[in-house]
Amino acid sequence: MINITSAVLPAVHAATDADTETVGTPWINISVFLAFVVITLVVVIRASKSTSTAADYYAGGRSFSGTQNGLAIAGDYLSAASFLGIVGAIALQGYDGFLYSIGFFVAWLVALLLIAEPLRNTGKFTMADVLSFRLRQRPVRVAASISTLAVTFFYLLAQMAGAGALVSLLLGIGSKTGQSLVIVIVGVIMIVYVLVGGMKGTTWVQIIKACLLVTGVAVMTVWILALFGFNFSSILGAAVETNNNPAMLDPGLKYGLSEITKIDFISLGLALVLGAAGLPHVLMRFYTVPTAKEARKSVVWAITLIGLFYLFTLVLGFGAAAMIGSDRILNAPGGVNSAAPLLAYELGGSILMGLIAAVAFATILAVVAGLAITASASFAHDIYTSVIKHGNSDPKQELRVAKTTVVIIGLVSIIGGIGAQGQNIAFLVALAFAVAASANLPTILYSLYWKRFTTRGAVLSMYGGLISSVVLIIFSPVMSGAETSMIPGADFAIYPLSNPGIISIPLSFLLGFLGSMSERRPEDPRKQAEMEVRSLTGVGAEKAVNH
Repeated sequence: MINITSAVLPAVHAATDADTETVGTPWINISVFLAFVVITLVVVIRASKSTSTAADYYAGGRSFSGTQNGLAIAGDYLSAASFLGIVGAIALQGYDGFLYSIGFFVAWLVALLLIAEPLRNTGKFTMADVLSFRLRQRPVRVAASISTLAVTFFYLLAQMAGAGALVSLLLGIGSKTGQSLVIVIVGVIMIVYVLVGGMKGTTWVQIIKACLLVTGVAVMTVWILALFGFNFSSILGAAVETNNNPAMLDPGLKYGLSEITKIDFISLGLALVLGAAGLPHVLMRFYTVPTAKEARKSVVWAITLIGLFYLFTLVLGFGAAAMIGSDRILNAPGGVNSAAPLLAYELGGSILMGLIAAVAFATILAVVAGLAITASASFAHDIYTSVIKHGNSDPKQELRVAKTTVVIIGLVSIIGGIGAQGQNIAFLVALAFAVAASANLPTILYSLYWKRFTTRGAVLSMYGGLISSVVLIIFSPVMSGAETSMIPGADFAIYPLSNPGIISIPLSFLLGFLGSMSERRPEDPRKQAEMEVRSLTGVGAEKAVNH
């Protein structure tokens, strides 16, 4: 181990503290980055030529095969948090950082087993279509749309913060003003992607991104293993030696410091494992395939790629700890989120760093485009068409409303991303998972599997879970009272945990149960029976799709 370490570590220290502000060659970095943007924009513009109806814009005309959709699902799910945030978390926190990989992967299994196919069989465009199928339309659609927009906002915070960190590292921008400008530019590009291409363009960007991401991460993983003689123990030993911290390999470096951090870990685990099943932008991907058979096929592809990816993050994270070191990672523009690009630079210089950064940027663009599509569909389809126009809107007007919503969401996400600079984006996504698990998951499960569920239960569950999770986040150390808070100079934190899941998720389930049991007026039993048959068999789903 000593020989391998000594062979590798000189390259680590060749870049001194003086050049941590500019990693690699900026013009090469930005050239690769711009080339990717141009190529994907061409793809989006070509896809836009066949986007003319609401079904095209929201669900890509349901024209994608299971293989294509599986790649797109992986592209949608493997966000900037999965790549930049988790690699950074493992590099700095060791074993505790890898818990994010485990949580995100197990969460996907929960979504597949309980939600994916029944939701696809019953739905049309959005989560609210499913939730309002056998319940009263107006209150349920409004609540579902509000919760979708809230989850989207928290998820967008992470992606925009990651974009700022990544491009700032590419260009050597250390100031917050410069990073804020980068976030503005990324937000504008995202708005253009979605306005021009809709779900078809977004899906093709996600497919391209998934292929590039898994390939790039696999190459880096094999490269690191080869440097250490394909001996993972040597990588772990070098990580401990570089950081002079044997605790990296033991549980508890972050979540074992006190009783509060241990409880916080349980709360984080609940949010991660249950959150994916309530993420509207991931669930919406199942509406883009024509049949339930293709939905199942897409699941096989997605689970394979996602599983491989999270195994690769273990090697990348400890490889970054061994070859870069925590001090250099923290001092780079982008902080903890810069571990993966820095590792790419150590391995292959400016060219590899530019390629990996372009892949990471593709990750961000693909996910924010998917989020924007979901949020715009939720507002335009659920609130404007179904509530305001009572289902009688002109499809062209609905599309205009959807595209206007995209612009508003883009502007809000830019402002939020500027405020979230410096936060670990894996941690920010965990907050989005907590809000999704609290506001959406209980209502989805009750709607699919509990005959006694009522409109009052749905509304109480969604609003109760959403309000409780957001309020707990506002009054937690995430917002104030700590050096890493979004408002570091203030202190109004009265909730000691960083993640609200341990309180807000059980509360939402409880409110859904109590609300349903307290409502004497039963829901339409024929609708309930039809939904049960459709969710289990898919019979009648095609009729709903084409309606």
